[in-house]
Amino acid sequence: MTMNDQPIKTRRTLLGALRGSFLTGLVVVLPVGLTLWLTWSAIGWLDAWILPLIPAAYQPEELVHRFFGPDTTFPLRGVGVAVFLVFTTLIGWLARGLIGRSLMRQAELLVERVPVVRSVYGGLKQITETVFGQKERSFDRTCLVEFPRAGTWAVGLVASKAKGEIATKLPTQEEMIAVFVGLTPLTSGMLIYVPAKDVIFLEMRPDEAAKLIVSGGLVYPQSRDGD
Repeated sequence: MTMNDQPIKTRRTLLGALRGSFLTGLVVVLPVGLTLWLTWSAIGWLDAWILPLIPAAYQPEELVHRFFGPDTTFPLRGVGVAVFLVFTTLIGWLARGLIGRSLMRQAELLVERVPVVRSVYGGLKQITETVFGQKERSFDRTCLVEFPRAGTWAVGLVASKAKGEIATKLPTQEEMIAVFVGLTPLTSGMLIYVPAKDVIFLEMRPDEAAKLIVSGGLVYPQSRDGD
């Protein structure tokens, strides 16, 4: 190596170090930045959706001017979120009571009489009940299943045992389990029915399995065995 090659090697080493530092910075900054941006955007979206529903006399800015003077101003972002949380909690409290349950049944009977609305409402209700764990329909276990062919394995979320028409029409007398297999990088998946004896149950939580699937196998949960 000549004397002229030394500065070139030094520059390459410096550029490599800067590149590594930049990529490390991205790993640190991007998750935090995206989380803050998504949170801020969601708050703004809820405000834009909910505030127009509040009567003009009770708008946050109107209340501030009424109690603190017309020249008083301060950021009010997030008021819509607070209203949404209070309103949703109040509706949930009422729906859990006897009168609330009766009103909900009457409202659902009314909705079920409208063809298109009935289908949309039924699907959305099932999704929300599954996501928020109502009626014991949420994913509570994870597993490994041979998919899409023997010898290859996929991480799945255990839904439930096969029931109803599915259980009676399946051409087997074995116990079958409904497993949701996620797809990467698509935020979707496939529902398959697998013999219970062929399912390998895992210790990882459903949210950890979802992260593993969405990341394409890059984000592994901490082993329960300490490995």
